[in-house]
Order: sequence, then structure tokens, then C-alpha cells
Amino acid sequence: MRIMAQMAMVMNLDKCIGCHTCSVTCKQVWTNRSGAEHIWFNNVETRPGQGYPRTYEDQERWKGGWKLDRRGRLKLKAGGRLKNLATIFANPNLPGIKDYYEPWTYDYENLTTAPAQEHMPVARPKSLLTGEDTSITWSSNWDDNLAGSTDNTHNDPILKKIGDQVKFEYEQAFMFYLPRICEHCLNPSCVASCPTGAIYKREEDGIVLVDQDRCRGWRQCVTGCPYKKMYFNRKTGKVEKCTFCYPRIEVGQPTICSETCVGRLRYLGLMFYDADRVLAAASTPDEHDLYEAQRQVFLDPKDPEVLAAARAAEIPEDWIEAAQRSPIWALINTYKVALPLHPEYRTMPMVWYIPPLSPVVDVVTETGEDGESHTNLFNAIASLRIPIDYLAELFTAGDARPVDLILRKLAAMRSYMRDINLGWDTNEAIAQAVGMTGQEMKDMYRLLAIAKYDERYVIPSAHYEDAHKLENVATECSLNVDGGPGMGGMGGMDASFGADPAVGSPSTPSRPEGVRINLLDWDGTGTPKGLFPSSSEQAEKGGSA
Repeated sequence: MRIMAQMAMVMNLDKCIGCHTCSVTCKQVWTNRSGAEHIWFNNVETRPGQGYPRTYEDQERWKGGWKLDRRGRLKLKAGGRLKNLATIFANPNLPGIKDYYEPWTYDYENLTTAPAQEHMPVARPKSLLTGEDTSITWSSNWDDNLAGSTDNTHNDPILKKIGDQVKFEYEQAFMFYLPRICEHCLNPSCVASCPTGAIYKREEDGIVLVDQDRCRGWRQCVTGCPYKKMYFNRKTGKVEKCTFCYPRIEVGQPTICSETCVGRLRYLGLMFYDADRVLAAASTPDEHDLYEAQRQVFLDPKDPEVLAAARAAEIPEDWIEAAQRSPIWALINTYKVALPLHPEYRTMPMVWYIPPLSPVVDVVTETGEDGESHTNLFNAIASLRIPIDYLAELFTAGDARPVDLILRKLAAMRSYMRDINLGWDTNEAIAQAVGMTGQEMKDMYRLLAIAKYDERYVIPSAHYEDAHKLENVATECSLNVDGGPGMGGMGGMDASFGADPAVGSPSTPSRPEGVRINLLDWDGTGTPKGLFPSSSEQAEKGGSA
């Protein structure tokens, strides 16, 4: 057993109202700068729909994730190392700007500078790529709330898998919201795809990050990621991705998307897993077994053997306690109501989802029956407005049985708690019908419905002994550079950087001794300190010679 810790997230799709607050706050914190207009670390998709970028789930086209070769071994769907090297200068499997959208602004100046005229002047959309007039035809949430539209929804890769079950008729239209971030996988294909080794998975908490100094913009990781959560910044020439808000996580705070979520649908917590089991689980032959295989990789934080292994691995005691209180463990392994997104990609994702329960109560009530009776709800599960097969293609590689059981648990919880809230006698048969006890029903209800802040977010802080690692990460991060190193910019320095106030002319910024020199940060004036030996150092070397 090689025990490791991983920060993970679960989202309850029953609570998402599609307000996009998570997307906007993430955008403001992480990608609110030039060159990152199309980069949305968090986006909310309306399902059914094409997603963002368009049809990203069509891996026959984009070649993301892993597949098994003839010997049953994992292999990148985009090809091995030799194929990646052969296509390193012309990768054929990259989303284009039309698959994202052409970033635009508006000609606001025309509103204030246009001469007096008969009609009100307009602010035409201007492309941020060319500066010319443009037509707005797509964006990150273009098909928002248009799940019944035949123009966009017919291109949904999931709908194509389930055939004619979904008909585009008003009476049968359905939709739900699917928030997405980077999955921070246990078996990340983006890491394996990177030719320079710039992408790495943090050992202490499993967060997947990009070293901006090592990234050379080859974009093999964009192809390799089946969720298409690797984004290329055209100005910096680097690839960027969701960081799981690691500066906040390190001090025990939730990610910004979780903090600002209106529906309180996100849960954060620590999971223990056996790193030695990951490869075998990801290599499970039958795609339908991948969900259960990943569940078996997770370790029970209350198991004495696991506790001994955690202490032997020098995992801090407060981290062990956090893993024991983790809402992620409860939702995935105790109540078993959370599912991974597209386990068939074999990346072992660590952002899981509780599937949505269609608004079935009103439909049953309209028939004259008790809409919250567990028998009526169970019978209605098979005819939900959101097809179970659609949810199964999203979360269980097409196996409808786990999805059906979870929806029955959610319906049973609703019926069981209704009896309690109305002061009626509890019916233990409701809980037993889905393999649970009455107490488990109450506990699950508390976590899903009325959990407090510290119950939804159980995040252990980073330790002082790791501070030097965190400082190194912080000093090497160049995401806030406008213009970007190597792309014609000055690496974050404008003309006044390092200027002498008395003279007004720029001078070369000094660096602390012992810090390596990066010429990408040089503004071209003077000589960077430390690049060449000083005259005194040369004299000393000459004297000693």
C-alpha cells in the first residue's frame, strides 16, 4: 500500500441553477487578462448541448484520454511518444478558435466620439484577435438554456450514443446544468502528453499544475486532456489550467468557485488512495467496471491499517482527521451517490457529481397520486424527463444501474424526510428499499440539504515544514504577465519597472544572490545581475590561478 492524499470535489447537480457565478468569479481571479479571454477554468454547460469547447466529448475526433492496447495496457489515445514528437509542430487534434469563440470587445469609444446624427451611435463588436469588426456567433455558454434547440443540441456527442431515445419535442424537452473544472485526475493524460514535463501532480495534495517556466507551448496536453481543460494563452505562449485555487487550499479556504456558489452545491474534502492500485484500476477491461474500480482505489481513513500507513508516510494528524470528516468520502463511498465524469476516459477523475433528479413530484401529483410517496417516486424513476441513459453516458460509461440506484436513493430520502417533517411515523421500509438505514437517510439529508460551511468544506491547511516548497511555486508562477515571456512582452515589466526616481531612466532590476537568471524576464537594458561574473570575481579567479 502506497498511501497518498488528494483534494477532491463533489457537485450536487440538483442544486445548480445555472447562474454562472462560479464561472465569473473564477474568471476575475485567474484569467481576467489579455490573451486569456477564451480561457474559462470553470464553465457551466447546459445539457443536452455541445459543451465547451464544442463537442469536446467526441474523443474519436479529439483523441483525448487513454485507451487499452491489444495487450490490455494503457496507451494515450492520441498516440505514444514517437507520434507526439512527429506531430509536435503541427498537432492535428487541437480545438480551433471557432470551437472556443473569437474573443471580442465593443467599440465603446464610438459612443462618445461619434458626431451628432439622426440615429444613436452603436458600439460594434470588435475582434480582440484582429481588431476588425466581427460577428458574434459562439461563446462559452452560447447554448445556455437552449437544450431543446435542434440547431445546437443535435451535435451533442452523448445524444448520438443513445440514439432516438430523445426526441426534440417541446413536451419532451429537458435540461440540467453541468459545472465543469479540471478533474485533477489520479491518472492524468495531460501529464503523460507533455513533452517537456511542465505539467505535474503535486505530491502533497494531488493538485495538477503547469510549471510556466518549463512550458514551451507545444499543446500536446490540450489534445491529451479529454475534458479539454488545458488552455493555450496566445500572448504568453503557455498553457494554463485550473489550479484548484491552491493558494486558498493551502490556508484552509475553499476554491473561489465553491466559495461563491449560490446553490451551495460544491463539496471539498481530502481523500486517501492507494497509488499502487491506480494503474490496475485504470486498466480495467470493461468500461462499465471503471466506476467501481476507482471507488476501490480510495482508502477508508478510519481503517486501522490505513491509519498506520498514513502515519508511516508522515501524513500530518490534522490531515488524517480531515480525511475522516471528508464529505467526499461520505458521498462517494458511504452513501454512494456521487459518480465520476466520463470514467471511460480512464484518467480517474477526482471531481465527481451527484446526478440530478428530475422534477418528478409535480408530474406524479398531476395524476392524482401522492407525488412524494416512495412507491410512486420509485415507479416514476424509469420515466423521468431526464433520461437515465443520458446520465449513464455522462457518469458511468453507459451503465444505467448505478444511476438508477442513486436516483432511487435521492427519491427515497425525499419521501423519508417528508414523513419526519410532517410529524408522521417514520417508515423504515423506505430506507431499506434502497439498502440504507433510517439514520443514514437522516445523515445523508443533512449533508445534501442543510450542511454547514465547515461540513461542506473540510480542508486541512498546508504545514509550516512545506512552506519552502510553496514559496518556490509562488515565485515561479508567471500567469499574471501581460504580454508574456517569449511573446514580445517584457515579462511583466513595463517601462517604469526598476526606474530610478531621481533620473527617470530604467535600470536593470537586481536579483537576490543564488537565484537563477531567466532571460525571459530581462527588459533589454543593462546587464542582468548574476549573468556574468563581476570584475572582482574575475580578479579573484585570476589571482587564484
